[in-house]
Amino acid sequence: MATSSATGFRPREPIPVPPLYAWPPRPLAALRYLFIGMAYPWGYLYAALAVVLWLWLTPSMETMATLSLDWMALIWLRNAAVLTLFAGGLHWWLYIRRQQESDYKYNTAWMARDDERFTFNDQVKDNMFWSLASGVTVWTLYESLTWWWYASGHMEWIGFRESPVLVILMAFGVLFWSTFHFYLNHRLLHWRPLFDIAHDLHHRNGNTGPWSGISMHPVEHLIYFSLFLLWWVVPIHPALLILTGLYQGVSPAVSHSGFNRLKLAGGIDVPAGDYFHHLHHRFFHVNYGNSMTPVDKPMGSWHGGDDAGRVLVRQRMRKLGNPGS
Repeated sequence: MATSSATGFRPREPIPVPPLYAWPPRPLAALRYLFIGMAYPWGYLYAALAVVLWLWLTPSMETMATLSLDWMALIWLRNAAVLTLFAGGLHWWLYIRRQQESDYKYNTAWMARDDERFTFNDQVKDNMFWSLASGVTVWTLYESLTWWWYASGHMEWIGFRESPVLVILMAFGVLFWSTFHFYLNHRLLHWRPLFDIAHDLHHRNGNTGPWSGISMHPVEHLIYFSLFLLWWVVPIHPALLILTGLYQGVSPAVSHSGFNRLKLAGGIDVPAGDYFHHLHHRFFHVNYGNSMTPVDKPMGSWHGGDDAGRVLVRQRMRKLGNPGS
């Protein structure tokens, strides 16, 4: 259930804490959330794509055992192409073709033009530039160094044949590690000096679109993509290394799409935008993480889109003032 108004779409019901964290435990609800609410459809799509990219669009281990700009450039091109496929495809469907008009759109405004806040005075061009020039470059750097770390013998991969259950569990673990890491680095980026230096660039996008997802300052990209470093001490499967990059680099195109659901042919629609994170872009001082890993709840910064959240926003704005405080 949801409602649309002059200010845009919003869910009718407040955002709940996932049943994974319910007490007493609700095992059936938790499993349904894990395999459907959390992973469907995008998690399964990213996992399948990660396998394809690993098998057919990644240099050999022998090649990556020696650092070289040649093979690193190929990974950059691969990552840029995948990001463009998702972010560009969503932008074309939702913002150029406007296939579903404003249905499920959080903000009634469209992407900004002739706006001096943005590079090239254009929000989409700004977002594309920072996503590709800085975002994909830093993503590729971390990924390539991790490939080299394993290929040169510093760590051993986990094999699917030897440990299928562990690999499947780690596939879900990648999602939880990404969201927990995001809370930590995002909270750090709201420290006033870092906000002013770096994070303010991402927050230009009060009204987000698919290309806004990893439109960030290079300093923020260095922090944001540092989750790859976990795999320097915790062994992983090669496809999950790629999944780490997809979840960190590509999934924000969906969550920042600006539309709660994506309407497809035949009356089918699937989840798209992240309303929880949309509220962060709108109000700054709430929802530093994701609802999947609800660290904001015990930290007192959870806004579920209800009256209690609106009261919290007013309290935190009075206390913290400037978004970078």
